[in-house]
Amino acid sequence: MLTILAAGSVFFPGLFLLSKQCLKSIPALRWSEGDAVIVSARLVSSVQAVMASSAGYIIASSCDDIIEDQHWLTSTYIMFAVPYFVYDIYAMFMCYWYKLRVKGHEEASAAPQHMASALTSYLRREFLMVLHHVVMVTVCFPVSVFVRQGKGDYFQGIMFMAELSTPSVCLGKILIQYKKQHTLLHKVNGALMLITFFICRVLLFPYLYYAYGRYASIPFHLVPLSVPWHCNLGAALLMAPQLYWFSLICRGALRLFTGSSRSQRRRTGPTTDGGVAAAAALQPANGYRAPSTEPDLATH
Repeated sequence: MLTILAAGSVFFPGLFLLSKQCLKSIPALRWSEGDAVIVSARLVSSVQAVMASSAGYIIASSCDDIIEDQHWLTSTYIMFAVPYFVYDIYAMFMCYWYKLRVKGHEEASAAPQHMASALTSYLRREFLMVLHHVVMVTVCFPVSVFVRQGKGDYFQGIMFMAELSTPSVCLGKILIQYKKQHTLLHKVNGALMLITFFICRVLLFPYLYYAYGRYASIPFHLVPLSVPWHCNLGAALLMAPQLYWFSLICRGALRLFTGSSRSQRRRTGPTTDGGVAAAAALQPANGYRAPSTEPDLATH
C-alpha cells in the first residue's frame, strides 16, 4: 500500500516537472516559466484522466456481479491516484499565481502582490474545487479502500470513468489562455466538453441507481429508499458540484455560440466606436467559471 502511494507521489509531480522542463528547454518551444507551468498542469490532469478512465473501464467490464465481484486494480488505482489530488491543489495554485503575475501588468491594483495574499485569493476563488480535492483525499479515499470491504468494485470503476470529460476541459482552458476562443477547434472542443461532462458526470449517479435497481430487481424510483442513507447522502454531495459546474459549462457554451453569431453580424454591418467596444466585450466564458468582474483565472 505504501509503495503504491509513494509511486503516485513521485509520478504526478515528476511528470509535471518533466513536462515543464521540456517545454522550457526544447529549442523549438522555449516557453516561459508561467506558460510551461500552466500547460504542464493541464497535461498531468489529462494523463490522470486517461489512466483513471482506462482503469475504470477495465474494472467495470470485468465485473459480472456488480456487488460481489472484485478487481485488484480498484484499490490499487485509488491509492495510486490519491497523491494526484494533493499535488493538483498545489498545481492549481501555481497556475493561479502565474496568471496573476501576467495580469498584474494590466490590473496591478487587483492582483495580489505577495504569495500569502495570492494564496488567500486562490482559496476564496477556487474554494469549491479545493474542497472537492480535500474531500476526495480525506473521505472518499478511506471509504473506498477501508469501509467498502471489497464490495461494489463495478460502481467504483464507473466513477473512475467520470474523468473522461477532463481532457476536453483542459484543452478548452489552454485555448482560452492563448486567445483561441474563436477558432473551430475551440467550438468543437466546447461541444465535446458539454456532451462528455453531461454523460460522464451528470448522468453518472442516476445510472448507478439504475444499475443497482436492475441488479436487485427494484424499480428505479424506489432505489433511493432501498439503499443505506449514507449512500444517498454521499451521492447527493458528490453530484451537487457536478450540477453546478455543468450549469457554468452550459452558460459558457451559450455565450460562446451566441457571442460568435453576434460578432459575425457586427462584422457585416457598419463599424462604429460603440460597436467595436461591444464586440471586444464579448468574451466566451470559461466552462467552469461564472461571469465575474474579476479576470477569468480558473485553473482546473
